[in-house]
Amino acid sequence: MYDPNLILETDRLILRPPQSSDFEALAEMAQDETTMQFIGGVSEPALAWRTFAMLSGHWALRGYGFFSVIEKSTGQWIGRVGPWYPHLWPEPEVGWTIIRSRWKQGFAREAAIASINWTFDHLHWPQVTHMIDPANTGSAALAESLGSRPLREVDELPGFGPMKIVVWGQSQAEWRARHNG
Repeated sequence: MYDPNLILETDRLILRPPQSSDFEALAEMAQDETTMQFIGGVSEPALAWRTFAMLSGHWALRGYGFFSVIEKSTGQWIGRVGPWYPHLWPEPEVGWTIIRSRWKQGFAREAAIASINWTFDHLHWPQVTHMIDPANTGSAALAESLGSRPLREVDELPGFGPMKIVVWGQSQAEWRARHNG
């Protein structure tokens, strides 16, 4: 069940369901070509609004979704990380997108760890996966640092059209063994 007051905390981050106040930051991120190159490309504000509504609606329909990632020290929205399962996708995933100014600072990994722990603890998924474009070496490196490995390739991701995607993943048991239960 969807809880709009759900909050996950890490040393540097707050993860919570999206709020309307997050939209401007998400719309700005959606216009950054480098950030968006592997996840559908840039979006003008009207399309970014539809994406934001979709991400928010995922919470209402499935009871979970991408968390808004808030940097504690600044209160700034810095991205989205979390479990989601779009219609017709090969399987549910935990995905991530962090604004470019916060890349290479460990925020995506920190948020992903909290999100994966929450996913296993509350959604009881038997495994976690990440759908990654093979050219997205940064995302692949993050998946590997989390203990995931390439499981297989798919030739299409519904909503994105024909494209090669590497499905990375690991079982809940593998995750728990690496991250101390």
